[in-house]
Amino acid sequence: MSTSKLKGWKEIPIGGMILEAGNSARYETGGWRTFRPVMDRESCKNCLFCWIYCPDSAIAVENEKIKGIDLRYCKGCGVCAHECPANAIQMVEEAKL
Repeated sequence: MSTSKLKGWKEIPIGGMILEAGNSARYETGGWRTFRPVMDRESCKNCLFCWIYCPDSAIAVENEKIKGIDLRYCKGCGVCAHECPANAIQMVEEAKL
């Protein structure tokens, strides 16, 4: 991103308030990731715990079943793997994939 397009400090809302709902969809944060969640679909019980706990809404769900992980928004925090009661998600170092 060009620095000329960045807002100046006078243009940023006080306290960094978010003035537009849903604007996080425009910011793909997957590039920050060091570890990637890898799902074992056969072990997955579709309990949706990963979906509930994911802070980035990176777990895609369709018809009450896990469809996949949207890596464009997954920062690799590992909360999904930690909360999965079936151990169906493993965090794997990106360099090893």
